[in-house]
Amino acid sequence: MSLKIMLKPNEKIFIGGAVIRNGQTHSTFFVENQARILRERDIMREEDANSPCKQIYFVIQLMYMDEGSLAQYHTAYWKIVNELTESVKSMSVYVTEISEYLLSANYYKALKTAKKMIAYEKELIDHATGQL
Repeated sequence: MSLKIMLKPNEKIFIGGAVIRNGQTHSTFFVENQARILRERDIMREEDANSPCKQIYFVIQLMYMDEGSLAQYHTAYWKIVNELTESVKSMSVYVTEISEYLLSANYYKALKTAKKMIAYEKELIDHATGQL
């Protein structure tokens, strides 16, 4: 089964190690095999990883995009995770789920769970600062 991807004008997408930018018009294409794919809206820049959960997302993104450096990224992941779960025990649910995905090399699902964790982190911060 193919994956249908529709790109907006000038939208970028990461596919299997290459960053591709669409031209001036909408385009549609089909990916016929398994490939690492990440749309521009799902790519986090390093400077935007400004909280523990966003740092976790960023490191998982690096795992997904650069499998050649997995050992380095796993070390960074566990350092951040250990610090986070020591201070915010309720994050353990997300960390457990993400870690299971990472063990099975399912980085895309790990990223999806990390997005949920970022939303939860925002809720906690908003609650703590009275910005409900």
